Amino acid sequence: MERILRNSKVLVTGGAGFIGSNLIESLLDAGNQVVCLDNFSTGKRENLAGFVNNPRFTLIEGDIRNYEDCERAVSGADVVYHEAALGSVPRSIKDPVTSTDVNIGGFVKMLFASNEAGVKRFIYAASSSTYGDHPDLPKVEEVIGSPLSPYAITKYVDELFASNFNKTYGIDTVGLRYFNVFGRRQAPDGAYAAVIPKFVKMLMKHEVPVINGDGSVSRDFTYIDNVVQANHLAAVATNPNALNQVYNVAHGERTTLNQLYSTIRELAGGYDREILTIEPVYGPTRGGDIAHSLASIKKASDLLGYSPVLNVAQGLEESVKWFWNNL
Repeated sequence: MERILRNSKVLVTGGAGFIGSNLIESLLDAGNQVVCLDNFSTGKRENLAGFVNNPRFTLIEGDIRNYEDCERAVSGADVVYHEAALGSVPRSIKDPVTSTDVNIGGFVKMLFASNEAGVKRFIYAASSSTYGDHPDLPKVEEVIGSPLSPYAITKYVDELFASNFNKTYGIDTVGLRYFNVFGRRQAPDGAYAAVIPKFVKMLMKHEVPVINGDGSVSRDFTYIDNVVQANHLAAVATNPNALNQVYNVAHGERTTLNQLYSTIRELAGGYDREILTIEPVYGPTRGGDIAHSLASIKKASDLLGYSPVLNVAQGLEESVKWFWNNL
């Protein structure tokens, strides 16, 4: 069975972001015609620099909160990848109004515009934050707890809307619950920067990173190539039972922040030996965060054929190399 989407017209919302731009690169390499919709509130134009001269790439600068922009972007699309969102738990706690407006209001507008345009499949970025305070590990898709942040609530509501739209209008949807994705093009700067690029950049500058809490918090860190694979598989799945589902997209491997820092320091120390002497400091635990996260990927494996291509250590090696050469 073909495991890569080819020769289709595809819309990627939030395509100037970290995940979206990696997905666009893969889709263009596979011969697809790709439209990117982005308002550049968090996405970066440099993430699209390698595509702008590709005749099969079209950039629409617009906002998913504007229904006319959604209609224009989705016109003629076979598949929609909805990656646009305001990420970050702390951001949503500071400004729940905008996070809700973008992550729910924009999601529904994009979903309805896709249905009205006759899109065959709507694949969207869900989130591991949906598991909330449920203590069981590993996380399985059918068992969730109470969300711990406005961001988590928005991502769960999106799942409810996707399920309802399938039942009400018949559009096929697939939700991918991403677990702490990392890799090339991930932003290291700003108040809501992800931990891996932030650590690497600070170490490169011989600055001392801060670990939230005591470092025992654990996450299922997931390399970007695994996420791109899952998105392709969701688009080409032909088994009816695989559609209108939500899947964990992870590696199924648990890493503490202390282990993460140690690995990053060792890898970066291969480029600059002074980095090996830098010890982190510890700060307060972040509000709204879950303590531990580990995914079961059995459902994605069984129904989509998902099989991670790189584990955490391999992904970190690739990422540190990329950051070292590009930051």
